[in-house]
Amino acid sequence: MTHPLDRLLRPKSIAVVGGGAWCASVVEQCRKMGFAGDIWPVHPKRDEVGGIPAFAGLEDLPRAPDAAFIGVNRNATIESVRLLREMGAGGAVCFASGFREAQAETGDGEGLQADLLEAAGKMPIIGPNCYGFINYLDRALLWPDQHGGVPVDRGVAILTQSSNIAINLTMQARGLPLAYVLTAGNQAQQGLAELGVAALQDDRVTALGLHIEGIGDLRAFERLATEAKRLNKSIVAIKAGRSDQARAAAISHTASLTGSDAGARALLARLGIAQVENLPAFLETLKLIHFNGALQSNKVVSISCSGGEASLMADTADGHELAFPPLSAVQATRLREVLGPMVALANPLDYHTFIWDNVDKMAACIAAALDGEAAIGCLIVDYPRADRCDPAAWDCTIEAGARATKAAGKPLTIVTTLPESLPEEVAAQIAAAGMIPMHSLDDTLVAIGRAAWLGQQAKTLTPVTLPGAPCDPVTLGEAESKKALQDKGLQVPGSLRAERAEALAACLDKVGGPAVIKAEGLAHKTEAGGVVFVGENKEQAIETAGEMPCTSWLVEERIEDAAAELLVGVLRDPAHGFVLTLGAGGVWTEILQDSTSLLLPTTAEGIRNALSQLKIYPLLTGYRGSAPADIDAIVRAVEAVQEYVTEYAAEIEEVEVNPLLACPNRAVAVDALIRKGEAR
Repeated sequence: MTHPLDRLLRPKSIAVVGGGAWCASVVEQCRKMGFAGDIWPVHPKRDEVGGIPAFAGLEDLPRAPDAAFIGVNRNATIESVRLLREMGAGGAVCFASGFREAQAETGDGEGLQADLLEAAGKMPIIGPNCYGFINYLDRALLWPDQHGGVPVDRGVAILTQSSNIAINLTMQARGLPLAYVLTAGNQAQQGLAELGVAALQDDRVTALGLHIEGIGDLRAFERLATEAKRLNKSIVAIKAGRSDQARAAAISHTASLTGSDAGARALLARLGIAQVENLPAFLETLKLIHFNGALQSNKVVSISCSGGEASLMADTADGHELAFPPLSAVQATRLREVLGPMVALANPLDYHTFIWDNVDKMAACIAAALDGEAAIGCLIVDYPRADRCDPAAWDCTIEAGARATKAAGKPLTIVTTLPESLPEEVAAQIAAAGMIPMHSLDDTLVAIGRAAWLGQQAKTLTPVTLPGAPCDPVTLGEAESKKALQDKGLQVPGSLRAERAEALAACLDKVGGPAVIKAEGLAHKTEAGGVVFVGENKEQAIETAGEMPCTSWLVEERIEDAAAELLVGVLRDPAHGFVLTLGAGGVWTEILQDSTSLLLPTTAEGIRNALSQLKIYPLLTGYRGSAPADIDAIVRAVEAVQEYVTEYAAEIEEVEVNPLLACPNRAVAVDALIRKGEAR
């Protein structure tokens, strides 16, 4: 199936509109890379651009170009796009700025962007305000600056909204083959997701890397993830920036715990996109996926010729959610035959240096270490500086590693402790020998963990619940909020409402037993002195309640058998959906910072998995002999909140239950709030 962007991204003819230095650079870069198609500079007053004869206008070209780089001012860009569309061109990169991204400064950016889209019609355009793209597979560049890449036959595609980040990534010297580097600019027409689908559909692309500043169209990203799963290709992402939008409702504990960053993380996890935190880990993860694909498990074996390196690997791996399985009896026997009695056999393995340069023994040692439970092996080798040392003595590591990985049938990385200890030319030798060159322990372990996570992802995904944009949200009272959620199955304490202080005594008599009096209308009741527990001195409790800053009260049954207090919150995140936060609840919510987030809709299994990630989870399962909580009841409580949000998705700003008391035979919501507005 032909993608609408195919002609633009894989052109056989390129028009370059404009005569400035940027346009001359596009022509120069195409020539330098060896683009085999036609290059047609277009300028009304210049005879040549970048050393190639120029055409006076687009209408003078021999035929409609497959791709055009438009390097003129914003108004002229619109007219050039219109003419290209009328000619039947394949698409264009719009380099100029001053459109929607400059609305605040110019006042006319929104209108000009609308004009640009009208001019383009169905013809694909990338940008405006972007550098364009580099196609290293077909040596086609619509790119107005230097870059550090070389032609390849296959590799990863990297897509970013930032042109400067794109330039930096082309300069990597890590042995990662780049197939495409694409920038999206302000995504007037073609967004990250659309460009990502087009790149993934190229059979020569092995994986996709995304540098994301904003998600934009949720459904488009779901289509991208679905297409990646269909093609059995992985996506790795680094998410930049934090938004305050989802934190605007600061009335709740939930808003202080979750928001755009949590929503983005939950969305990427939902889509099966592996998120990393920095650019080195981004490149190393893409490299591992390119050479090997996803991993079937997180089990690793480490091999080095130094006890220091072995311990460094063990310490670095701490917190990476990786497993270092012990060596089996069979492995130990094979290793003992090679290494003799003086070597302690363990994983990570220090094989000592006495077999160094004995390729047969080194290969046998590495193969034995690989031939166990581990899904991947790490051979730690730091190569010497070629400008000051002779690296020939390290050639044995590549030869031995190549033999071992072939014999064991498992992937082997050669990883350095320092990123500068693996020059690009050595990385190329390692890759040519059938192994994976990796830079630095920490980034490598991130990459392995992410590749293992990718290997466990489902092949299908459930669309997220799209949030509305409610007008003028208001906060419902506690009693009203509880009643609304109770109607969906949430269990709440028995309670009565007292509209005057004189009614408190009668309400306490009717509730009976242990009780609590709570002020109505306060957001954080405990902090504001709005809660009093009723003990034997009922009169004192009533007197205290009468001094609360309120005009009405709730008198409730007091729950005394809770194993733990939980927070269950849902916040509308316009960019990512409805973010469900589960965490430690009660008055210690912000201090403990023990929470996890996922997107709606979720399943009972998803809720259980999220609960199991909490630090307080042992309290729910019976800590030190205490009675365990009813996990099924907790799940039902969360599902009740989800059902309410789903029904009123167009109106909901926020729902929070805090605390949800997790008891041995039930889960009871003792406080709740709902913020909702009018559906647009």
